[in-house]
Amino acid sequence: MDQYTRRIIGFGVHAGDVDGPSLCRMFNEATSGSEWPDRLSSDNDPLFQYHRWKANLRVLDIEEIKSLPHVPMSHPLVERLIGSVRRELLDQTLFWTATALERKLYAYQSYYNEHRCHSSRLGKTPRDSARNKIVDISNYRWEKHCRGIFQLPEAA
Repeated sequence: MDQYTRRIIGFGVHAGDVDGPSLCRMFNEATSGSEWPDRLSSDNDPLFQYHRWKANLRVLDIEEIKSLPHVPMSHPLVERLIGSVRRELLDQTLFWTATALERKLYAYQSYYNEHRCHSSRLGKTPRDSARNKIVDISNYRWEKHCRGIFQLPEAA
């Protein structure tokens, strides 16, 4: 998550136990298609001490910022995102494979970044936070997102 724009950058999905190589792969998948971040926030999990993870961050010139141990509020925006994904998507849908979960997460990412209003952004989406839209509310249709879990009105 980009903490300035509140935009979801990507998700990393892995079936089974996560080890060092799979952590690096998930990071690369989550950040593909976007610029490398200058800073990365992580917790104190021993997984983030893996030598290849540290080497990747050093080579990419990414500063790692560690959260405080046992203090989830040290990263409130990420904690809020995790809760939103859990409440709005994972508690509402079923998935049987990592591929199915990944597809649903990317659909939610599109919905979250492009259509979902954010109170912290004055009711604007991360994509449209700089643009104002004026629409005629007498002429609209319902647009479905995430296979119909969410429906939002859209100017027709």
